[in-house]
Amino acid sequence: MADDPVLAAERIQLSEARGWLAAMLVGAEHIADYGVDALASEGLGRLRAERIAHLSADRDAPPFFGRTDREPEPAAPAGEVFHIGRRHVRDARGDPVVIDWRAPIARPFYRATPADRQGVRLRRRFGFAGGELTSYEDEHLDAGEALGLKSGLLREEIERPRVGPMRDIVATIQPDQDELVRADLDTSLCIQGAPGTGKTAVGLHRAAYLLYSFPERLRRTGVLVVGPNTAFLRYIAQVLPALGENGIQQATVDELVAVPGLAAGTRDEPVAVAVLKGDARMAEVLRRAVLGHVRKPDSDVVPMVGTKRYRIPVERCRRYVDDARRSLVGGELRWDSARERLRVLLAQDVRRQREDAGGAPSDTETRAVARSAAVREFVDAVWPAIEPRTLLVRLYADPALLARAANSLLAADEQALLAWTDPPRNARRAKFSDADRVLLDELSGLIAGPDQYVHVVVDEAQDLSAMQCRAVARRCPLGSVTVLGDLAQATTAWAPGSWPETLAHLGHPGASIRPLTVGYRVPEAVLVVANRLLPHIAPDVPPASSVRSAPDSLTSADSVVAAVRRCLAVDGSVAVIVADATAAVIAEDLRAAGVPVGSLLDEEPARVTVVPAAAAKGLEYDSVVLVEPAEIVAAEASPLAGLRRLYVCWTRAVSRLVLVHTKPLPTELTT
Repeated sequence: MADDPVLAAERIQLSEARGWLAAMLVGAEHIADYGVDALASEGLGRLRAERIAHLSADRDAPPFFGRTDREPEPAAPAGEVFHIGRRHVRDARGDPVVIDWRAPIARPFYRATPADRQGVRLRRRFGFAGGELTSYEDEHLDAGEALGLKSGLLREEIERPRVGPMRDIVATIQPDQDELVRADLDTSLCIQGAPGTGKTAVGLHRAAYLLYSFPERLRRTGVLVVGPNTAFLRYIAQVLPALGENGIQQATVDELVAVPGLAAGTRDEPVAVAVLKGDARMAEVLRRAVLGHVRKPDSDVVPMVGTKRYRIPVERCRRYVDDARRSLVGGELRWDSARERLRVLLAQDVRRQREDAGGAPSDTETRAVARSAAVREFVDAVWPAIEPRTLLVRLYADPALLARAANSLLAADEQALLAWTDPPRNARRAKFSDADRVLLDELSGLIAGPDQYVHVVVDEAQDLSAMQCRAVARRCPLGSVTVLGDLAQATTAWAPGSWPETLAHLGHPGASIRPLTVGYRVPEAVLVVANRLLPHIAPDVPPASSVRSAPDSLTSADSVVAAVRRCLAVDGSVAVIVADATAAVIAEDLRAAGVPVGSLLDEEPARVTVVPAAAAKGLEYDSVVLVEPAEIVAAEASPLAGLRRLYVCWTRAVSRLVLVHTKPLPTELTT
């Protein structure tokens, strides 16, 4: 294509787009306040920083990756031409040079077909090497041409080797994925995605799409992305900035429920205890424990205003407490807010008494009554302040208190599982497990409530307990969710194992469950074997297929070192996935053989990474060396959990999987 006039013209367009993008960045850097007030100056500074970050993200990426030529119209007899890219680029007059992929006019690039051209007569894809435009590929939709996944450039981009964090997929989004990405903000989705179907990418791109399409609703309260572990969050961390979105909060569930000053997972406990603490019944146990602190008033309250006393009869005090309790039970108020309401009700009672006597009390005086000693003492007696850690320790340490809260909910043997035989002297000395921290978050939600978001993306949601789901739901009580996962990859003992049940605990029982079964990354040969596990681990999950039939994608080797060297002979990232207990030994063996090895904690990703099986979920590598599958299965608490863990590890390879084993493979893989 060296002398191709089309390619030459597109290179000129690319150069101009880069120039205008650079000019936009310079303009953003020179946004100034010119002496406006401090508040406006702060806002302009924030706007400038966000704009610079938006335009600076992923500078090495070409400004555009595709183009659509529209049908002629009276206003545009030659038909409009739109170049599609990761962000909008305009010229000095403000005219578009590149259209943001999320804009409505860009939708036909992903959706148009010869049968439904959506106003497009030609779709063009571009190929790049080292940032330079090297090729293009046209589909003349008006002539019935539609390459789909037969597109060479599309497949090259999908199969391109990678080292480092996850990349965006804006150039390769498929119609079934695009339909989910562009779902309306008020729509909650559950995407049941087989390995390699792009469910994580779909969820992240939907977040970027929603921020673009609903900026006023989302920029104030933001979008939350919840991932399974920190390695996964680091892996996906660059996707949204590359799409120009930097204002999205990312966290694991453990980070969501973190208590300041309280270390994570400092108390070990049996799996059976963790499963019980993750059970939805614990929410009612904790609610009862909180409500049990309400006391029935038994005397009048007598606040003073100046030198005059005002008596609030006990009957009215009881009515005020009952009103506050109803607001708490009904979910209208949290415990602390109800405490404040009770103070206000008492202060307003005094105000009415003063008005009935001909006075004209001010708001300041009424607020002073609410803070008076008599009111404070009364509220502390009938509606005391609650500290979550103190209450949870009391529940574990006091069998009678736990029995009252768990009556008819938990059997006696279950209550015994929760009991602490060695309670600490005080809550500050207590050591809590990860499951305890979720319960502390439930208590905090009852007492005060957490920050809230309009949209939450939850990845690997199949592994969440009911109580973990509730922790996420508290942060999105009125918004929508995108739930991502694969029931076949559920590896925790506390997972509900059902999307309807998980969605109910997440507060969105009506979410639409949408399957993705076509894999774009994992080779067919790898999936065919992985599908043999499905009847044993998730019989209701449909088997996955793949568009890739890479040669030699499933092989074996005699040693880990030999397997890794074979993988290093081709481009791309390499993961050595092993049972957790042998990860350190395998890493040392590789280093001793002269192979540089990194870990998931490294700031800069290495070409070769040793990955413990428990940390592999959600990650992908061009080449995977899977060591002793039988040991990976045996390391889990049950055969079912072990086979599901193996299914996860088996499907992390996106180009080739090399097996290294001396022990027999699990029979479920071979039959």
